[in-house]
Amino acid sequence: MNHAKITLEKTSVISKIDDRLFGSFIEHLGRAVYGGIYQPGHPSADESGFRTDVIALVKELNVPIVRYPGGNFVSGYKWEDGVGPKAQRPKRLELAWFALEDNAVGLNEFADWAKAANTEVMMAINLGTRGMQEAMDLVEYCNHPSGTYWSDLRISHGYAAPHKIKTWCLGNEMDGPWQIGYKKPMEYARLANETAKVMRWVDKDIELVACGSSGKGMSTFGTWEDTVLTECYDNVDFLSLHSYYSNADGDTQSFLSRGLDMDAFIRQVAAIARGVKGRLGKKKDIYLSFDEWNVWYHDWFKPEKDRWVHGKHLCEDIYTVEDAVLVGGLLITLLQNADTVKMACLAQLVNVIGAIMTEPDGGAWRQTIFYPFLHASLYGRGTALSCTISAPQYSCAAFTDVPSIDAVAVRDDEAGTLTIFAVNRNISEDITVSIDVRDFGAVTPIEHIGFHNSDLKAVNSADAGHNSTPQTYALRINNGTAEVTMPHASWNVLRFQL
Repeated sequence: MNHAKITLEKTSVISKIDDRLFGSFIEHLGRAVYGGIYQPGHPSADESGFRTDVIALVKELNVPIVRYPGGNFVSGYKWEDGVGPKAQRPKRLELAWFALEDNAVGLNEFADWAKAANTEVMMAINLGTRGMQEAMDLVEYCNHPSGTYWSDLRISHGYAAPHKIKTWCLGNEMDGPWQIGYKKPMEYARLANETAKVMRWVDKDIELVACGSSGKGMSTFGTWEDTVLTECYDNVDFLSLHSYYSNADGDTQSFLSRGLDMDAFIRQVAAIARGVKGRLGKKKDIYLSFDEWNVWYHDWFKPEKDRWVHGKHLCEDIYTVEDAVLVGGLLITLLQNADTVKMACLAQLVNVIGAIMTEPDGGAWRQTIFYPFLHASLYGRGTALSCTISAPQYSCAAFTDVPSIDAVAVRDDEAGTLTIFAVNRNISEDITVSIDVRDFGAVTPIEHIGFHNSDLKAVNSADAGHNSTPQTYALRINNGTAEVTMPHASWNVLRFQL
């Protein structure tokens, strides 16, 4: 068996972790809303029609913020359609996903759901078909206390207290030709800057996320980020990144190495932000919001499928064990970049490429990717620490000299714990790993949580009897060093009491 070593030092601090790194995303797409979080008449539905079995699983994940209502959907959305008496709300042809939208759930209902799920709303605005006026009206409706047209309209709709939504996205993937009303770099930059300015004039306490390019494979990548930040630097706080990962070609070893791709993407965008800061002579930093990331390829969007159907089945990836291991590796990458990435959204939360799935007439269940996200969210709050790793390397079609073991640590001073998240991304070799924590003095082992299945294509389903779930193993330490076996293609959580 191969051997590796992880060494931790108290001074190897990356950054304090923003809890919003463990955010997620609900879009008006497929069954994410209708049949996902919202299903009146379902046995678990509350008086508002929200499924309490889904809310329980979202609470289990401890998701601090959820992006809403899109995504591509937002670029054609009239937010006014989703407020006021439901009987008066219009039905619309929804052009992003070629569906029918009845607006039974709008921003007030979603704010209610977020409160029930113990999360906050990250609100996206439409900069595709709409602009400054609609955005400032929306902020006034959501956040102004009373005494104006839009705030009093909210009150008339039954919401006397403002929603106090803090975080706002200035559109979505605006350089993508698939986007309704997509823009050229300066065209978007000018609109985003002026919109951000007036939104802040309505509520000075909000924070704003400007769109980065839709992915680092875009022809606009780099130029877009530089142009947008040059124009918007004073009026925005974050720049967004989006990336999805695929094993459509069946090269699992390359697939499990995609954390390297995410890391390079983050570092490139962070370097652009630092460059603009220096060139403009600014003092504040622009941080990154990786507000769409996940595995997505099992059920790709087909625009010809079931046009103009409400709540249709779309993009419902059923995730494998190997998908979960990659998701764990991507979470490690996000934590390794906690100094620049302050928010991130697993896209998405329910049914649509979701960690949670629902049965229309049955229960809700956990996909394989639910578990690494759960562990990172529960035990990844605190201060991120880099690890010194010595491990066997491999090469694959996409990368060369890849360390088989990747890891990051989190020190939670409030709980008095030290947690190491690690993946063995080698698909054929189990590895014995020595973990040196002597720099932390006397520590007590708590547990070793592992997620592994010899069948990397195994999936979970509503039938819990056949599901892959994490296992807990004894964790022992001797003279400040623990030794564990990390099976091939596995996710591992090592927890110690300080």
